[in-house]
Amino acid sequence: MTDYLADVQRYEAGADADVVAKIVKHLGIALRSRDASLVSCSDPSELNRVRDSWCMKKMGMSDESKCDEVIKSICETMKGDRNKQRVTFYYLCAKACGKLGDI
Repeated sequence: MTDYLADVQRYEAGADADVVAKIVKHLGIALRSRDASLVSCSDPSELNRVRDSWCMKKMGMSDESKCDEVIKSICETMKGDRNKQRVTFYYLCAKACGKLGDI
């Protein structure tokens, strides 16, 4: 858990540990697989999955284009990381959408 929090704090110094823990719990067993624990910004199907299952389903967003803009922005923010941790990516998406309190 502390590794996930430390990674999120690289982008958001005041990251809420409780929110990070909720994201980790939500992702559950998927985090055991290296491939599933990362987000690939170069894979359109991966970004669609983030949009559909995280932004729209989990966070309750209804505007696909707004979700796509947020995801593109997070990809840009994290472009220096070869391996983009899914927990960090999801945290930053939720923050950008003003949905941290809804997790």
